[in-house]
Amino acid sequence: MRRIAFILISAAATVVMTATSALADSPHFIFATNSIDSTGALVTSFKDAGLGTGASSIAITLSAEASATYQCYNKAGNKPQGVPKHFGPTALATPPTPFPVSHGQTTGSLSLGPLGPGTFGCPSGQILFLDAVTYSNTIVSDATGNHTDATPDPISATLHIKV
Repeated sequence: MRRIAFILISAAATVVMTATSALADSPHFIFATNSIDSTGALVTSFKDAGLGTGASSIAITLSAEASATYQCYNKAGNKPQGVPKHFGPTALATPPTPFPVSHGQTTGSLSLGPLGPGTFGCPSGQILFLDAVTYSNTIVSDATGNHTDATPDPISATLHIKV
């Protein structure tokens, strides 16, 4: 009877240890949440788990399509006649950025954008402002090939930032 109990307990322990190591090496994002900061940049916060206990860091990348609208204003703060200048959509991506792994997971954030005005400028006596940004198709990826769509997507903001 003791021998059967020992075999059953050993088998159960083996199943539990195998299941735990299988779960620990199953990379997946718990969340990836988008926001736009006061500069008009996309900021994506994320949590990547199931990375195993052997990894000390993992490279994470953020990619998105970005659009921006620039407008000239006179010194009184009014829009002179003329059409705002729209840029994009243009694909942007961060370089692979290492994040520390602790207990098989990492949490962090990456940012990119906004698109610049290129060679667009204002006539003398007017000031250039970034008035709007939009980001879509935002994807967070890790070095294991794991990826997820960040939400909300698309995300937009109306701004008024002097360039």
